[in-house]
Amino acid sequence: MTEDTSPRRSGGRLARQAARADRSTAAIVPYLTRTMAPFEVVSEEGLALIEHNADTILEQVGIDFRGDLDALRLLKDAGCDVQGERVHFPRGLARSIIQKSAPRVFTQYARNPARNVQIGGNATVFAPNYGSPFVSDLDNGRRYGTIEDFRNLVKLTYMSPYLHHSGGTICEPVDLPVNKRHLDMVDAHIRYSDKPFMGSVTAPQRARDSVEMARIVFGKEYLEDHTVILGLANANSPLVWDSVMLGAARAYAEANQAVLVTPFILAGAMAPVTVAGAATQTLAEAMAGMAFVQLVRPGAPVIFGSFASSVSMQSGAPTFGTPEPALVLYTVAALARRLGVPFRSGGSLSASKIADAQAAYESANTLQPTVLGGVNFVLHAAGWLEGGLTVGYEKFILDADQCGMMGTFVRGVDLSENGQALDAMIANGPGNHFFGTAHTLANFETAFYRSDTADNNSYEQWAEDGHMDSAIRANAIWKKMLREYEAPALDPAVDEALRDFVAQRKASMPDSEL
Repeated sequence: MTEDTSPRRSGGRLARQAARADRSTAAIVPYLTRTMAPFEVVSEEGLALIEHNADTILEQVGIDFRGDLDALRLLKDAGCDVQGERVHFPRGLARSIIQKSAPRVFTQYARNPARNVQIGGNATVFAPNYGSPFVSDLDNGRRYGTIEDFRNLVKLTYMSPYLHHSGGTICEPVDLPVNKRHLDMVDAHIRYSDKPFMGSVTAPQRARDSVEMARIVFGKEYLEDHTVILGLANANSPLVWDSVMLGAARAYAEANQAVLVTPFILAGAMAPVTVAGAATQTLAEAMAGMAFVQLVRPGAPVIFGSFASSVSMQSGAPTFGTPEPALVLYTVAALARRLGVPFRSGGSLSASKIADAQAAYESANTLQPTVLGGVNFVLHAAGWLEGGLTVGYEKFILDADQCGMMGTFVRGVDLSENGQALDAMIANGPGNHFFGTAHTLANFETAFYRSDTADNNSYEQWAEDGHMDSAIRANAIWKKMLREYEAPALDPAVDEALRDFVAQRKASMPDSEL
């Protein structure tokens, strides 16, 4: 009896100790730490060929920098051949500018230090949907987003343990004037969450307003050597950077804040249809944008972004969850690692209009390459529907649950003594189930990921509970989360200063839809 039971006690004790340690030190998981090497689909020779081709595009075709004379002067002074608004980069120049000063890894600081995120290296940060003008839920259907929807989605993001970043324009609050809504959106991120957040980029002044609001929260001097806010700058593909994006990027870079430089490509419409062609153009456009940011302020954090979608060759509509964008993601992720900057891509993307089977498989086919490919910053991790036109409340909950699963997956295989479970197998012997062993009893709470949205009951129990599908279950979950929401503490002086700033900025200009 002694020989049979002592190994079980040992295995159970180790598991309980590990569980206690996890609970005491990891109540908040600020970002995912991947334990596995990124999945590679292109050889070193192939990646070098794509880099060579991107330099050929930068040198021979060039990139248009439109409507920004200061940008053209900066680039000319750096050694570019500037002909009107067309900028030709000598071979290797863009890469050398980036590699000279852009950080490989940086921290974005949150107003709750426990929620600071690492961007780059082996870290993956999940952020919610971005940019949708419409919202949808089972109760009210598809409709234009409002500031109430925006605040709800910020609250849901804050409450989810699986989303690490508050994001930016989770939905467009179209009930507010275009030229003022950015103030309410940034205020909502600060007021209803203490996770890191993004600012506005729809006009250079709106980017400056976002940075100023961050200064109110963190202090003016703090921003000089701490990244606290992130702006998204999209290239106007093919091969164009416009004055709005350049001006917004400059506003963040001048304040030493992070710029997410992302070509937005629908292959076949805005880039070649081939994987290598789309990757080549993505690299060329992104390097031009990141080089500009480094010229504005050397050392300002940048993230190399890639958003590449296939299209239906019958209708021209974007398609998601297909193999080709996954191959672009894997390829460009490797190019970003070779360049030495953090990488953004992926998410839970779908062209479906509702949270149905199409939404599930398309999102899964996007999220898994995101994690396997080693993406560092993941925009659109939760809520994306209709090719980005809509953010769905139920889809948001279902996606967040999948992000939780990815959090378990990236931890890899536990080879500790408890993970090996050798004592448990020796003690249990042939023909006996493991349900009652000390090892199973000690591990059962944490052994497997427990989905918040899946139903694993018998058919009879499922029927008795009302034949609910996953969307109906998710509908109940987000409503419960909002009922139970409690705002994080906000310093009264910061609260007052934010309210004053927003009021003054709104009073300084008439309402505008531009």
